[in-house]
Amino acid sequence: MTVRELYAYLEAQIPRDLSCEWDNDGLMCCADDTKEVHRVLVALDITAAVAERAVKEEYDLIVSHHPLIFRPLAAVSIGETVANKVIKLLVSGVSAMSFHTRLDAVTGGVNDVLAEALGLCDPTPFGPDGEAIGRIGTLSTPMTLRAFAARVKEVTGAEYVQISDAGIPVQRVALLGGGGSGEVKAAAAAGADTYLTGELKHDQLTEAPERGMNLIMGGHFYTENPVCERLRDLLLQADASLTVDIINSNPVAFV
Repeated sequence: MTVRELYAYLEAQIPRDLSCEWDNDGLMCCADDTKEVHRVLVALDITAAVAERAVKEEYDLIVSHHPLIFRPLAAVSIGETVANKVIKLLVSGVSAMSFHTRLDAVTGGVNDVLAEALGLCDPTPFGPDGEAIGRIGTLSTPMTLRAFAARVKEVTGAEYVQISDAGIPVQRVALLGGGGSGEVKAAAAAGADTYLTGELKHDQLTEAPERGMNLIMGGHFYTENPVCERLRDLLLQADASLTVDIINSNPVAFV
């Protein structure tokens, strides 16, 4: 398949109309959309290391969750981090496409993958009107917060997670992979006894016991990275002859 054909297939599976209004994603970088795609590299983020591997190992395409270009570029010249990657990829003939909040919202996307891995039954969307990209579901058997947090670590591969214990069992769980600090109230309004997301504010964590809802901060990268397997599956559904590899794009370490 060509870059153009592959993007059209993925866009049909992950429709743009599911994106939040403020978002920017899509076919981010492409010198020739008629180029045949044989090798694809999947990553949560297109870091400099991801771009370097794609060029060095002669991949035709990178597919990511987080957009390569999120804010408008003031200039495309060597010296700015995003522009550096765009130039490297264009010169080397490597295309890049990203699927951001629409991949969060779509059935089978970021949040459904996480909900399924954690064993939530009948997950349904929750969140503000027009941006109901999170999921809320029920555990078949209640768990302690520490036991559920251990499951989160196992499923996501996180080295640690932070918890704020409201002193209640975990059963009705809301989750939003990535930066979900803005949806704490929406999770509570949806009836969650526990809310899992990648990033939370200090005051939200400290006030959780007073508000009566358990909170788990699992890390932005770790709560979203499982979707890379889903992207790989979609690519192979589009063309089973593709070589599709996943790279861990997280440059952050704990010391």
